[in-house]
Amino acid sequence: MRTLGYEFLRQSLLLSAFPLKRPAREFAVTKVGPAETSLAVPPHVAPQDDDPVSHILFALKHEGTNLQVLSEALPLIDAAVIHSHLTAAPSSAYVRLLCYLWEAFNHRQLTDIPVIGGANVPLFDPKKYVTGPAVRNARWRVLFNGLGSLRYCVTVERTPGVQQALAADLLGRVGEFLASLDTVAMDRALAWAYMHETESSFAIEREAPTQDKASAFIALLRQAHEPRTLDEDYFVELQNTVITNPYERAAAYRHEQNWLQGPLKGAAGVSYVPPSPQLVPELMGELVGLIWATQKTVDPLVVAAIASFGFVFIHPFMDGNGRLSRFLFHHALCQSGKLARGLLLPVSVAMKRNEPAYLATLQQFSVPARERWKVLWVDEGNYAFEFKGSESIYRYWDATACVEFGYRMAEQALEIDLRKETEFLARYDAVFKAVDAQYDVRGSDLATLVRCSLENDGRISKKRRKQYQYKVPAEVLDAIELAAQASLSGQDVDEDID
Repeated sequence: MRTLGYEFLRQSLLLSAFPLKRPAREFAVTKVGPAETSLAVPPHVAPQDDDPVSHILFALKHEGTNLQVLSEALPLIDAAVIHSHLTAAPSSAYVRLLCYLWEAFNHRQLTDIPVIGGANVPLFDPKKYVTGPAVRNARWRVLFNGLGSLRYCVTVERTPGVQQALAADLLGRVGEFLASLDTVAMDRALAWAYMHETESSFAIEREAPTQDKASAFIALLRQAHEPRTLDEDYFVELQNTVITNPYERAAAYRHEQNWLQGPLKGAAGVSYVPPSPQLVPELMGELVGLIWATQKTVDPLVVAAIASFGFVFIHPFMDGNGRLSRFLFHHALCQSGKLARGLLLPVSVAMKRNEPAYLATLQQFSVPARERWKVLWVDEGNYAFEFKGSESIYRYWDATACVEFGYRMAEQALEIDLRKETEFLARYDAVFKAVDAQYDVRGSDLATLVRCSLENDGRISKKRRKQYQYKVPAEVLDAIELAAQASLSGQDVDEDID
């Protein structure tokens, strides 16, 4: 079973690019198509030799565009080999893509090229990928339509999950839902969203925010609607907002190697190593450029996922990266113009509820990236890092799973968190009002009992009844249960419940 295309290049040229999710292999089939874990290729379609360029042309035609592999492979191929393929087929779309990318990744031009013909060809097939604004290269008649640039480019495949996200009009539904509420209900729902988004974002980092920290982070979330320029100064300002320890507040992007530590001891406990500090300013500049170039032309949920995960993969600060990455998710949604000022989707609440899936999505990048680093334990909390890969792994990455996950969390934030919390508050108001109209109960006691009954299917537990037996008469407890059960069953709560 012969390996072909990108996986052949990765193995034969000893590239550090990540293994392919569905590598191309030769099978006894009649046409190219997906197999269980591979792309099945018939013998007559497969490259007939081990010439790397033949496998590149095959991959561009049948596997799509993998810049992580191509950016490593093309600098290893001599210009004369590229020129021979160009001379043989100067108008071929795939040969033109080959030449365009060879020049880009070798930082020099081919000489003595023939007259180039043929229609403009996109670097990324819009039917296969989510694409960005197209920029024409007249020399090779190629349209660069990637998400980013040839120095930093993210791919998002049009999987069923991504297509569902693109068709969902989620932000439109958020606006419609909140517009259906009266002013008081909307203000309460958003107050809940801001507070619980803050608590959940800290909880993901295994922290419980103090009142000062919570207030600062809520103020940060409200900044997502402000049209500020995303640059190093602003990111430093944001980092200083979410970090209260003065020794951890940054003055610039990090100047030392960072890493994430898991539960194991020594080097085995290092679970992720972000790019070297020398690479951070350029990568952050490219990520910001991607965000600005796509925020009005690409679906906001796609941009939000790329911004959030891209930031945390770069890890530009020594601390605070996780919270800032989730802020960027909100920033992309707010800056798209499709989420009215002040509105917020509590996506971190959904992420906290789905923490294993969040971690698994991060690990699709962090685990293979960690394998490209040699880490030596020096002493407690001190390591020596040696990068054994290519920086291309940080420049060209697949965000498909990140977009799918981000969409699911945004969907849950609307349907489970915002909508259900609003329904809960409406039920709470109705039950509280009905009981308060008939009985004289201290407001704080009534609030607690109404909330507990609604959270317990309309019942007040024996433990709670015993707790309040000398403060609230049993008939009042019974009345709270009756009102809560009526509300939960969709009935109007009758104020005459005694």
